[in-house]
Amino acid sequence: MISAFGIIVCLFTSLVAYASKSESFKAVSDVLKYQLLISTILATPALYLAAYITLPERIYGFVEVDRTPYDAWICTLFGLWSGMIIGYVTEYYTSHSYGPVREVAKSCETGAATNIIYGLALGQLSTIVPVILLAVTAFACHTLLGMLGVALGALGMLSTLAVGLAIDGYGPISDNAGGLTEMAELGDEVR
Repeated sequence: MISAFGIIVCLFTSLVAYASKSESFKAVSDVLKYQLLISTILATPALYLAAYITLPERIYGFVEVDRTPYDAWICTLFGLWSGMIIGYVTEYYTSHSYGPVREVAKSCETGAATNIIYGLALGQLSTIVPVILLAVTAFACHTLLGMLGVALGALGMLSTLAVGLAIDGYGPISDNAGGLTEMAELGDEVR
């Protein structure tokens, strides 16, 4: 049900992309970033509805105390919102629009060794926020509902996967298409 509600939310979110007739690279990438936020906001009440439709009033046997569908919803929210934050952190560390990628490119000017060292250091730095969020999510979800909570947290992260895949697919596809148009020496209007 979490995945089903997530797909429905992502379908509604995709209407945002259709509604905005963006043509510049910056405008399209901004719409994609907003889609991640919009899908997360829309999924929050949708997952609440999914929890109350599918789960019994009391959830027994996973932890020492009885839990409610509200606790299951909280577990999915931990995954949902930490997944969104991880998406934005990934964008920051991998997009040329932000400083880290530009700094790695600038380190190439001094030589290959500097580039390798700086790239490795930046790669390790970029994992700090995701690892902390994953640990907090796993701990909080396990505290609430044991391993069921951890599974719900993981499904919460994956509930807006359709939007995440669209965002992840756009960058490489548009970059490759842009590179092909440049190699074919076609004009800017083709790109």
